[in-house]
Amino acid sequence: MSLPLLRLYPAKFRREFGEEMAEAYREATEGAGRWTRFQEACDIAAHALRLRLGLGSAQRGGRLFAAASPFALAATASYSAFDLVSTVSDWQISDNPDFLVPLTYATGGGHLVALIGAVVALSGRHSGALWALAGLVGGAVSVLVTVLPADLPVPWQLPAFLLLPMVPAVLPLACPPDLRPARRIRSTSGVLALALWAPLAAFLFALLDSKGIGLFVHWRYGVPVIAALALAGRSALSGLRTAPQVVVAALPFMITGFFGGVLDQDSIPTALLLLAGAALAVRLWRSRNSGTATPT
Repeated sequence: MSLPLLRLYPAKFRREFGEEMAEAYREATEGAGRWTRFQEACDIAAHALRLRLGLGSAQRGGRLFAAASPFALAATASYSAFDLVSTVSDWQISDNPDFLVPLTYATGGGHLVALIGAVVALSGRHSGALWALAGLVGGAVSVLVTVLPADLPVPWQLPAFLLLPMVPAVLPLACPPDLRPARRIRSTSGVLALALWAPLAAFLFALLDSKGIGLFVHWRYGVPVIAALALAGRSALSGLRTAPQVVVAALPFMITGFFGGVLDQDSIPTALLLLAGAALAVRLWRSRNSGTATPT
């Protein structure tokens, strides 16, 4: 391994594992082409960055984000489905052909990509998380290009409204590769079926939702949340073992719920109080179990 790549790692790690990493790199790239060497270099750089940020699989931060990752993906999928359902349903309610302007197609397309990417990632294909983030970024860029923040009374509000919902989509990228959930759907045909089912289910749900968003905003958000959590499975819930993990797992739903209109300034304190109660309950449960455990 070249010296610049080794220097990416913390000094302590270089002293303990530098020679081992160099030998592994030489074996992986011996006789390989440029693309393989580039991929190995990117993997090493990402690994070094995770260690420096405290996000390694043996570090507390890595385990924290690994436990919260399925819930962040579920929140991203729910928020994207909510946006698609609201767009299609409101278009039906308005019965106005001018409702579907180019900006609507751009943002809807971005959320469609984000929805498919998030559910594919929940099935165990982690590359879907990148597509989920790319879909949200694409939708946000189309809004920023169309509606310039400088033209608004408060210029920072639009960027904040577009960027903060991306936080749940970024969180799964911090999950260490060796702590990612196992594949729940192993066949390619199964993943393709899931990728088709998710937007189709959202469209059918929009057709059934014939009422206005003011009455059914919780319904439009709640149903996708239940479906996404069901896809995440019991393994995701069983991975929440500490109070910080519960808090970080719940925050993506609070963020997307707020920007989706499910939570407002009046209901956020109640939601935070419930979250604090849940975290305290987990902490007490863990303390009780660790206190009654019999040493071996």
